[in-house]
This record gives sequence, structure tokens and C-alpha cells, in this order.
Amino acid sequence: MMVEMESEVRVESGSAAPETNNNRSDIRGNTEKRKRRRLEANAVSLHDRAGAITTGKAIRPLRQQTKTPTYNDNYLDAVIDEQLGGAPLPSRGRKRKPLSVEREVDVEAMIAASIGFPRESLTEEEIDAGVIPSADSLEQANYIVVRNHILAKWRENVNVWLDEDTVMESIRSQHKSLVAAAYKFLSTFGYINFGVAPAIKSRIPEEASKATVIIVGAGLAGLAAARQLLAFGHKVVVLEGRQRPGGRVYTKKMSGEGLAAAADLGGSVVTGIHGNPLGVLARQLGFPLHKIREKCPLYQPDGLPVKEEMDSRVEAQFNSLLDRASKWREEGINHVAHSISLGTTLETLREGAGVAATPEERQLFDWHLANLEYANAGLLSNLSLAFWDQDDPYEMGGDHCFLPGGNVRLVSAMAEGVPIFYGKTVHTIKYGSEGAQVVAGEQVFEGDMVLCTVPLGVLKREAIRFEPPLPQRKTDAIKRLGFGLLNKVVMLFSHPFWGAELDTFGHLAQTTGRRGEFFLFYSYAAVSGGPLLLALVAGEAAINFEFMPPIEAVDRVLAVLRGIYEPRGIKVPDPIQTVCTRWGGDPLCYGSYSNVAVGASGDDYDILAESAGDGRLFFAGEATNRRYPATMHGAFLSGLREAGNITTLASTRVYSSKGERGSIQKDIQSQANILVDIFKEPDLQFGSFSVVFDPQSSDLKSHVLVRLTIGGRDKQEGQADQQRQSVHLYTIITRKQAFELFELRGGDKLRLIYLSDKLGVKLVGRRGLGVIGDGIVSLSKWNRAARKVNSPLSATPVAGSAARTPKSL
Repeated sequence: MMVEMESEVRVESGSAAPETNNNRSDIRGNTEKRKRRRLEANAVSLHDRAGAITTGKAIRPLRQQTKTPTYNDNYLDAVIDEQLGGAPLPSRGRKRKPLSVEREVDVEAMIAASIGFPRESLTEEEIDAGVIPSADSLEQANYIVVRNHILAKWRENVNVWLDEDTVMESIRSQHKSLVAAAYKFLSTFGYINFGVAPAIKSRIPEEASKATVIIVGAGLAGLAAARQLLAFGHKVVVLEGRQRPGGRVYTKKMSGEGLAAAADLGGSVVTGIHGNPLGVLARQLGFPLHKIREKCPLYQPDGLPVKEEMDSRVEAQFNSLLDRASKWREEGINHVAHSISLGTTLETLREGAGVAATPEERQLFDWHLANLEYANAGLLSNLSLAFWDQDDPYEMGGDHCFLPGGNVRLVSAMAEGVPIFYGKTVHTIKYGSEGAQVVAGEQVFEGDMVLCTVPLGVLKREAIRFEPPLPQRKTDAIKRLGFGLLNKVVMLFSHPFWGAELDTFGHLAQTTGRRGEFFLFYSYAAVSGGPLLLALVAGEAAINFEFMPPIEAVDRVLAVLRGIYEPRGIKVPDPIQTVCTRWGGDPLCYGSYSNVAVGASGDDYDILAESAGDGRLFFAGEATNRRYPATMHGAFLSGLREAGNITTLASTRVYSSKGERGSIQKDIQSQANILVDIFKEPDLQFGSFSVVFDPQSSDLKSHVLVRLTIGGRDKQEGQADQQRQSVHLYTIITRKQAFELFELRGGDKLRLIYLSDKLGVKLVGRRGLGVIGDGIVSLSKWNRAARKVNSPLSATPVAGSAARTPKSL
């Protein structure tokens, strides 16, 4: 069997050799940290939380030093169903049921709590922002009611732009100042009016008037920040090392034998839909979510089902040991808990209690440990006993879901219209009092500020050089935090031989060292468009998997599946196509997601989120979000957070001082010269129209820059000065529309009518090109320059930025 060893190796029907993909990652799946998905995690009563959260079994002990969530999952489910109809989009023609004022306030507080706001107090962020000028308890109480009302009102219909006047319709006029304060805070930091709904996108100004921000990374954090900053009027450029957006969120299209399926090879599960911003995006786009069913049968190494009695007993023992570990760290040995691992603690307690004494019980116990390592993308021997679960009190409530068609649908919607330059691997970031420079290859991008969203693994490897070096406090936090690994094997089959009644099933390993190898299977048949099955590889097995030959990996996983199904008379065919992930060796992430290692704490997430260089260098990403680390929504929320921080700081600066005006005027003149140059060789020319294509894309939906010349031609070298100078107007349309314009008969007059009446576009001057037009200009300039020296170039700096030798700031 021949296997082509590239970044991807394709396998056709009848062959077991997989594709090996080195650009994949997973952001935490749907298992919560102390239990597998088949447990009823959402059937929790708030009144049961005095000691342990229960679902009929004591499975989630809470620590005394962390606060209890202030909302009830069941109640919020009922509220959402009653008030919002439980639909992906607000139901039309359906009136809300009347509520008493008291209950409405309570419901709004519940919704605010699901988003992460305390029901009866301010967040640290609100205090830092100074949302109320005094500590008056009545004013604070009124502010909280107003804040909760605004949050609930927008979440009721996330497809609209909520303005202050609309809010004031239901608030007494005497509280107008509180409305203004709450509205400003919530809109600035992305708690309302965010996303991809048409009403939200229409708020992006045509011309940027504020600071220039360079964003490193087009993952969920970078995209969320970019969209917000564009809406706030900033000039934005995103530099992405890959040839696609999404970062560790990646959907791979798999196909063969007339079948096709979408496989999420990176972040895959929307972990809790209550308050989740990714749920908001899905509602705005009208995408239904698939609730992951809780039934998860387990199979022994020989393929036989695990006996129900032993399953229940070992699971109860496992949860009991977690309870004891939690109490152990709280009762008298807190100082020791900081320097001991969760794995060491559990093994010590297990041996002392005589738990999992037989080989069969030990294999089942190991399965639970593997599931715990999956949730943390790390070895239990490396996780901090004191703080491994510091984020538990903030977990999003509600169901865990898949997005049919893959998370690429969210990524694509977020990336639309954002100026992203692909193939730009950043190796140096300079920052100082005059601004920031980002160096990718031989190109230098200049801006007022830079937002770094690269994964923690990249920071740990010091793959980016910071000048000046990052503060010691931040580098220490980078070293302390853990960054673990999760790998996957994704297989497209000819039919779903495993059945349609399950979303998950598990398999026990023969030995402890391989406990994480194919320990959990996800069926994507209901959401991917084809018979797709995914096997997870966690813990030590995930590390070893990085070096396992792809053919051996697929042979092993098929042996597991055939051991389960073929004794029952169900034939397991060879997969049509297979993909194996290799996240640990990916130079753009070096792993999957963060965790709290021994010696680290939740404080390190906060330190990593701190800005540097007097507000010139900012950081976002899942590893900067203390409340929601290792999640897709955590990354997304961190981008919204930093967009708010950047905008707040930028509002205190003046970027067009007298000393800068000369250079700004030079930039404007330089832009004019670039436009003249690129239109000397247009991609399409007819009548008075010239068209320049986006050199990065041949898609008919890609944008093009159209120029209309009025009154003459460009003055050429040597021509008399008195010759009449032409006037140029511009617009942005798609490549398809440009061809339609070209084919239109009737001359320029009819073409102008077509542009205004049919396409609804307007012609603008050179300064009104906007970020899309600026991007096409820059791309064309550098692409043509590269062609002259026979050096392919896939992306370039933003207009106004110069590619030059790096200099000190």
C-alpha cells in the first residue's frame, strides 16, 4: 500500500491509509471535566448546590473558594422556551406572555447570570469601567436592574440593533444616566449588538476614522475582535499564518464514492447554549443546533458491553474520589495542593480506598481518567490539584451541541468582509510609544496597536520575538500555564454501521498507558451530511499518536470497531477516507488548548490577558480567558473583550497630531500613486470602466475594484501640463457582477444605471474605498511587485503601511 507522506494523505475506498493533517486542533469537547456526556449534567437544581451538584449521583463537588453559579439550568430552559419559543430565531407573530414586573426582573437577572453577570452585584470589569460614580447601594441596585434588562432585551432578538432610545421605552426617564452607562459598557465590550446579523453588519462605517489595529491570527478571537473594531470605526488588518480562517477551529470536507461529509477536526462542540455567543451567531444565521444525546454505552477491550452493575459502581467510586480530592485540598493542605498534581492525588486515594482492584474495574476506572484528560487536554500528572477546575463555576449552562455542516459556517460568516491576509506567519512584534510593527517574512506592517491572538503553545515556544521583551510577569505566566494535546481520527464510511440511535460510545483500553487511545467515539452522521465517525485520542496516547504511522493508527481504530460490532454480525468496512490530526507538531499552535498545570492558577489567565507597552500590545485567545479557557466561546469572548479595551484606550489618544499630519499627507499621496499604477494594467477594461481583481481569489463572489474615468485620460510622462486631467470614481462589486457589467450592451450610460439601480452601489472618491478597497489595492500592488521578481506572494500590508526593513520604535 502506497501512502503519500504530505501534510494530507488521501485514502480511497478499500484502503486503510489515512490523510495526515498537521493543521488541526481541538478546543474542549462536550464532556464536562468530571463526568462523561451520558450523565444528565443539566438536570441540576440550584437548591442542591449546598454541598455537591447532583443529578441523582454526587458527581460535581464544588470548592468553597469559588462561587456558585447564580442561575438554574432547568428554570432557564423553561424561561427560554416560554419567552423565546426555544427557536433558533425569534418567532414572528407570537407575543410574549405577560409577566409580573417582579418576575420579569427575576427572569432578566437569570438571563444576565447565564451570560456571566452576577444577579445582584457588579462585575470587576464594570467596577474598573466606573459604570456608576458612587458606591450608593440604591443606585447600584438600579443600575443592575437596568443592565440586566438591556442584556435580556437584546438576547430576545439578536437580529436587531438595540439602541438607547428603545431601551428607554421601558425605563423611567429618571434613570437615563444609568441606561447610558450600562448601554455604553455592554456595547463597548460586546455583550450586545455583536455578531453577523444584517442589522449588525450595516453598522460598520464605510470609511475608518480611528486607530489602525493589526491583529495576529484569524481564529475566533481574532475574527471577533476584528468585526467589533471595524464596527467601532477602526482600520483593521488581520495576519493569518494559515491559508484559511478559523485557527484551531477547522472543518474538513471529506468525500468519496459519491458521499461527502463535513468533519470538525478542531473545535467541535458548542459547550452549553445558555448565554453562549456562538449560540447567538447560530440564531442570527438561522442555523439549528443538534443536541448531543446523553446515551453513551461503554465496551470492554474484547468488545463486550460493560456490565451495568460494574459501570455504575466504578463510576460512583470515581466521583467519590473526586469529592475526596476536592475536600483534601480544602481541609488543611491548601499549601500542598499548589504543588501536587490531580493525578497523583487520585492515584493515592484510589490505592488507599482499594478502588478498581480487579483488571476489569481498573480498565473502566482508566476510561474515566482518560475522559478527564480529554476535558483538560493534558496529563492528570501535570494538572494542578488546587486549580485544575477553577473555571467550573462559570461553565455555560444548557445543552451541548453540534452545528450541522460544521463550525466552518460560523467562521466563514465571521470572516466575511474582514481584511485577512493569509500565509503571513508573524515572527516579530515591535511595540513602543510611537505605535507597533508586526513583521511577517520580509514584510513589515505598521499600526497604532497590535492584538496578538496566537495560541499559548506558540508563546511557549517563543516562536514570536517581542521587542521589547514581554514583562517578566507575563512570561512567567506563559511558562506556568499548561498547554495540552488532543488528537482525532475521522473516518468517512459507506454507511453508518454503528446505528443512528447514538451520538457517542466509549471503548476501554487494555492497559493504563493506552487508556486515552480511541476511548470515545462521536457519530457525526446526523450533522455532517454523511456517515462520519470520529475517534478521540487523549492523554499520553495523544502524545504517542503524534509519532504513530497513519496506517497503523487506522488499523488500530478499525480493530477496536470490528471487535465491538462484528461479533454481533455487523460488518465494519474499510473507511472511504480518513484524516488523522497532528496538533502537537503544528507550528502554528503546538498543541490543542490550555489547562492549569501544577504551579499555575487562574490568575495566570488574567496575567496573560494584560496589555503591554502602555496600551500598544494586547492579547486575546482562549488562554487569556479565566472564566472560559479551552473553549471556542472563551476565545470568541476574549476577542470582544480586547476590542472593547482597545477602543476605550484609543479614545484617549489623538492619532493625527500636527507632527503626524505631514506623514499622513504623504500616505494619501502614496495611495493615489499606487492606484494610478495598478490601473495601468487592469484585469478588465471596457468603455470608461477599468477593473482590478482581488489577486488572492478567483471566486466569482470575491470583491473587485472598479474605476470609472470621467473627462479625459491619465496624464502620461512627457505630456503637456495643460492637457485636461481625468477624474476617477470607484466602487466595490463582485467579480461576477463585473463580468455582467462587461457584457452589458448600451454603453457607459446603461452601465451606470445598472450599477445604481440594479446593484445599488455608489461611486466614491479615492479616500472612500474602505477596508475592502484598500485591501485590494495593497494586494494588487505587492502581488504585481512579486511577479516582477518571480516570487509568489499571497498577501500584503494594508494600504498606508509600508513593507520595509524593520526599524526600532
